[in-house]
Amino acid sequence: MEIILLERIEKLGAIGDVVTVKDGYARNFLLPNKKALRSNNANKKVFEANRARIEADNAARRTDAEAAAGDVNGKQIVLIRQSSNAGALYGSVAVRDILEALHAQDVTNVTKAMIVLERPIKTLGVFDVKVALHPEVVTTIQVNVARSPEEAELQSQGVDVMADLFEKDESGFTEDYDPNAEPGEIASSSADADEEPAEEA
Repeated sequence: MEIILLERIEKLGAIGDVVTVKDGYARNFLLPNKKALRSNNANKKVFEANRARIEADNAARRTDAEAAAGDVNGKQIVLIRQSSNAGALYGSVAVRDILEALHAQDVTNVTKAMIVLERPIKTLGVFDVKVALHPEVVTTIQVNVARSPEEAELQSQGVDVMADLFEKDESGFTEDYDPNAEPGEIASSSADADEEPAEEA
């Protein structure tokens, strides 16, 4: 389908560009969200008649977005989640979780549609997530996914918590391992093993 863009769309074009897109993309997203018009003679005349107003509105929205970007850019949010020992989350972090965390920090000028999460976050770690406050104003926030506030603090300082955890596990295992123990035997002296535990009074 051929359409006229009413705002800049990444990888498509700028205001006023006539581009061809898949019918589903136009019908389901661009047209209902008033980001484009069907390209025909009537709409071209309407667009040209209103071009100055459309561009002025876009410039005003861009100015507002640039002002709001100062509050959002570089913002770090912490999400506490349960995970396996390998760092895989039980579930995942989605756009809604990020939005709720931003709202909890009084960042109210971001909507769900502005958060660009290319794929759900499914592991522990610190992730850069894009926030498109306007088609021409894109900023970045940090999403710190950890199992505890202490882990989140370490991760924010650049510590790889999962790597540290594996090192501790391995060192702990080698220290406690008794090479003379039979499989399934608890390491203890034979005297202790023969004694019955004394009952407490």
